[in-house]
Amino acid sequence: MADVTVEQVADAMFELVSSMKGKRDLKPMDVTKQMIEKFGGDVDKQTCKKALRTLIDSGRLTYKYAGGSYVTLPES
Repeated sequence: MADVTVEQVADAMFELVSSMKGKRDLKPMDVTKQMIEKFGGDVDKQTCKKALRTLIDSGRLTYKYAGGSYVTLPES
């Protein structure tokens, strides 16, 4: 399998968080584990961190604090 780009991981993360909206909040580590599971050996924790940072910086996702850190869609 070809190398997976940070953008591809970011898009997959966004889809995951979007699909879980209203069902359950995901912690950053939950999202990372899901991406490693989805992409296998092509993705490591550093790539996931970069992808998550890209999503947070662009405003596509935000952090929510409620007894811990969670990754969510921004409040509209």
